[in-house]
Amino acid sequence: MATAGKVEQAKVNRWRWIPHQVRDAFKYRDLLRNLVVRDLKVRYRGSVLGFIWSLLNPLLLMLIFWFVFSKLLKNPTPHFPLFLLTALLAWTWCATTVSGCVGSIVGNGNLINKVYFPRELLPFSTVISNGINFLLSLPTAFALIIYYLVRYPEHYGPRYFPDNLVILNPFNWNLLWIPVLILTQAIFLAGLGLFLAALNVYFRDTSMIVEVGLQAWFFLTPILYDLSAVAQEATQYVYWLNPMASIISSWRIILYNGGNIDPFFILRTILTSLIVFVAGYLFFSRLSRSFGEEL
Repeated sequence: MATAGKVEQAKVNRWRWIPHQVRDAFKYRDLLRNLVVRDLKVRYRGSVLGFIWSLLNPLLLMLIFWFVFSKLLKNPTPHFPLFLLTALLAWTWCATTVSGCVGSIVGNGNLINKVYFPRELLPFSTVISNGINFLLSLPTAFALIIYYLVRYPEHYGPRYFPDNLVILNPFNWNLLWIPVLILTQAIFLAGLGLFLAALNVYFRDTSMIVEVGLQAWFFLTPILYDLSAVAQEATQYVYWLNPMASIISSWRIILYNGGNIDPFFILRTILTSLIVFVAGYLFFSRLSRSFGEEL
């Protein structure tokens, strides 16, 4: 009877509520902080420029795309470098996090087999360390905004550009949405990272698939273009099926257009991100109890 009771208790523990798991992870916040610091140190170890690369990567991509699409292909989008940079910063956080999370469990097999700790801390540390890089690179967007405000003050008005495009001064109350966007993107990336990290333990081709998938995902996300150029019905599907499309569109509204964000739009994005997080956490929890055997 006692054995049966232990088995039943084990089954209950396997399906703990996510809030309880989050509290359990919070108890190990010191370890989480150490993992984040380790990720940052390893990334820039031996590098001459160090964390400056977190600024250079999106800037170099922006310059390449600006030259190709604006100079060679004559893209008419005004302030095209800022248009690109607002999307590339958020995308860089996404792409580096997804790539890092895939191998976060497999790459720490020795640590997992030596000591107990909530395994989800490994993907979480990847999300946070890349999020720190994102925050360090965000001032480059504000610097570019200030440049355009000073260099082309006449561009910021309701009737300057054709096609009813309105560009307003981004330094307004909508900047208060930035913490919400950061948290929303972190939740989405954590859920996706948990799913991919667990899947890669049992299916090692996951990392190869993700590498190809990121390239396709890049072009399916409104980074080089605006979703307003896509058919209205298709736009709605993209927003629902691709949370990064909604997140990047929100960043662009705040930092590029300077317009108002529809609260319903933000709530829908938060809901989608929460669904991804819960699904990823449940999948990770289901598979994590056998990580030691597979590693």
